[in-house]
Amino acid sequence: MLANDSSVTPQPAASHEDMPVVDLDSYPIDRLDSPEGQDLLHRIRGELAQTGCAILRGFVREDLLSRIRQESDALAPQAHINDTQTNPYSSDGDPSLPADHPRNIFMDRSNGFVGGDLIGQETAIRRLYHDKSVQDFLARVLDIDELHEYADPLGGLVINVLKPGCQHPWHYDTNEFVVSMLTKEPEGGGLFEYCPQIRSPESENYEAVSHVLQGDQTRVHTLELRPGDLQIFYGRYSLHRVSRVEGQQDRHTVIFSYAREPGMIARAERTRRIFGRVAPIHEQQASEGPARSDNLQD
Repeated sequence: MLANDSSVTPQPAASHEDMPVVDLDSYPIDRLDSPEGQDLLHRIRGELAQTGCAILRGFVREDLLSRIRQESDALAPQAHINDTQTNPYSSDGDPSLPADHPRNIFMDRSNGFVGGDLIGQETAIRRLYHDKSVQDFLARVLDIDELHEYADPLGGLVINVLKPGCQHPWHYDTNEFVVSMLTKEPEGGGLFEYCPQIRSPESENYEAVSHVLQGDQTRVHTLELRPGDLQIFYGRYSLHRVSRVEGQQDRHTVIFSYAREPGMIARAERTRRIFGRVAPIHEQQASEGPARSDNLQD
């Protein structure tokens, strides 16, 4: 048959949208029951069990990471900048407690957040967030029957923006676990520091928290993340912060919020502190939000 025979139909090249979002050579999330898939699950579960944190270096394809970086750069100017004082619980102080109690220790918070309602449906950021294979992988890693995206229109998908000289002080997350990815690294500083499982659903462990807030580094782990590194982190129970950014370049992180149960919405008070506004669904929750599985301070 001749090479130019009309019966030979060339196949169209795969579009970017048809290609997987993940570097499947390094992270075989499409074949988790294979030996290499089982090795990956075993490694990530082990890291989470040991420190409450796992890092997947270079998780997404490089071309997709480049698009996500461009999108986060373009959206960063829309971030609501928090330049205020906060305690680790994003709450008011308690005058009935001593002045050096963790609930009465306030630190500079000078970071910004781009709410999910500002991140377009066509973006690569959303493609990664909604990707079913990624969600199935996370569910297997976290030993969850089914992973649910946040119902919160602001807090479900977020870009965290730290400008030079800014920091995100010691705090906890609303959800049990958080999945995030650094998209832009600063010239210096901006290190992720955390205290694994310093509190539990049964105890705030205020004494240990107080030591950390006073500068004790004994329980503190430090991570230097790179763009494209996916981080799975039990932030509900692990006190954590991002140190002050140095140099002339921002630090950007995309935060993907998932939950064990559907319908997860942050409390209105916390949402207003972070984004400077609330959505109608937060007002409907009358600042209480859904029932929590614990009685911890937020």
